[in-house]
Amino acid sequence: MLNYKKYKRVPVVKMENRQWPSKEIEKAPVWCSVDLRDGNQALIEPMVVEEKIEFFNMLVKLGFKEIEIGFPSASQIEYDFLRELVDRNLIPDDVVVQVLVQCREHLIQRTFESLQGIKKAIVHIYNSTSTLQRKVVFGMEKEEIKRIAIEGTRLVKKYAKDFPGEIILEYSPESFTGTELDYALEVCTAVQEEWQPTPDNKIIFNLPATVEMTTPNVYADQIEWMNKHFKDRENIILSVHPHNDRGTGIAATELALLAGADRVEGTLFGNGERTGNVDVLTLAYNMFSQGINPKLNLEHINDIIEVYERCCKMPVGMRHPYAGKLVFTAFSGSHQDAINKGMKAMLERDDGIWEVPYLPIDPSDVGREYEPIVRINSQSGKGGVAFVMDSYFGYKLPKGMHKEFADVIQKIAEVQGEVAPETIMEEFRKEYLTFKTDREYPYTFTSCKMEDVDDDPCGDTRADICFKYKGEEKHIIMTGNGPVDAVKKALHEVTGVNFKINDYSEHALGEGSCAKAAAYISVTNTDTDKTTYGVGQSTNITRASIRALFSALNRLER
Repeated sequence: MLNYKKYKRVPVVKMENRQWPSKEIEKAPVWCSVDLRDGNQALIEPMVVEEKIEFFNMLVKLGFKEIEIGFPSASQIEYDFLRELVDRNLIPDDVVVQVLVQCREHLIQRTFESLQGIKKAIVHIYNSTSTLQRKVVFGMEKEEIKRIAIEGTRLVKKYAKDFPGEIILEYSPESFTGTELDYALEVCTAVQEEWQPTPDNKIIFNLPATVEMTTPNVYADQIEWMNKHFKDRENIILSVHPHNDRGTGIAATELALLAGADRVEGTLFGNGERTGNVDVLTLAYNMFSQGINPKLNLEHINDIIEVYERCCKMPVGMRHPYAGKLVFTAFSGSHQDAINKGMKAMLERDDGIWEVPYLPIDPSDVGREYEPIVRINSQSGKGGVAFVMDSYFGYKLPKGMHKEFADVIQKIAEVQGEVAPETIMEEFRKEYLTFKTDREYPYTFTSCKMEDVDDDPCGDTRADICFKYKGEEKHIIMTGNGPVDAVKKALHEVTGVNFKINDYSEHALGEGSCAKAAAYISVTNTDTDKTTYGVGQSTNITRASIRALFSALNRLER
């Protein structure tokens, strides 16, 4: 049995009148990609300079205006990467690069050397403030930890004074989620007083969930508490940097935005140490699905995946939100049926609003195809097979036929697993459109000529029909109430088989004067009570109907 008693609960925030539960996300935050630092350091094989440049260019193309490019004072490859960006003039004027550095003078000096030639940069300093790290890692008291943050700020001020570009300071009390709130505020306030930000030169306070320690609502409470207690809030950009240790990074970030966060640091697809950083793409697509402009260019997710997987040498999971290969699929029969009905209802409604069950967004909006929406396996139902026949091949099967044909496909799926649309169509041809042996399929339609009659008491249509029955040529003329009724009477006259027609429908397969028609007829043998459907197709609707009748009778015989 799991030894759950070795763990203790993380304290919740004692807070009355919290405001975030009644708020809604109304706009996108400032996005900062940390793929090239936090994400890169978590790779089994970190990116080389050219891969970093390709990744950086993709981030710019996606619309990120703030990009943390690394830790240039700690790694030569990251120093060289930054210099390549400068020397090759790859940083657009509207993009601000961010560099991370510890609060040590030689590292800060080296960082400013790497920034030479950059017009605007964020210098991100940090030190751990949590109760646990103060005790077991640093062995320091609160004042000593605070002094590190103040000294780091002074050093940035010192080197920023003579720097020819603009410097924005970002400070992170690392392990914020494990830090007492009043102490986290005390350290941030000390940094703020040292830096002296203004509304025109704001400071970024980044409050990271370095380790996700408890439920997302607690992180939201922590962010709201800080948001309410910051001094001169108008001089501050409140940033969050959530990780995903408990698998709730997305929820924690969304609640933090409700609680007052202005800015989010994260990575594409949630890459990062341990269980990863918060996934910026999922956050952005979530906003998009609610009618909010995410302020990122995310229309071609397959292109993003291709660069990410090649540079990071990591795959995107098949069930990853929005990006996974299977997220716009439905194996469940009830899901497939609902998707089918939802698509039809939306087309009929024609109001420009996307509302389809089980599909929160239109896959084509992110560069995906409609084709893989429904996939058929042994767990699929009648609605899914009907949807494939309609969306891929244009056959709008009558509702009564859905289960009949789905049963055929399910037998195949039970043997081979997923059934491709092409296989489904081939089985449809075999079952309904192509009949090769007289023994198994005794009815073979040859030709028919129809004419209208006015004075025949047996009906208004005369059919002159030729066909084979059990290999023998037959020719008969019969009158009925319409072409199908006339042929029905002729077949009964020749074969002696008693049957009735239950249902009939038809539609065009395509558009234009040369388009084929498809006809569907349900027939019951009145002697055996067996019922089945038949399908016929032709450029002539009457001929398609007759072929559907022959198809149904052949299936009854089989």
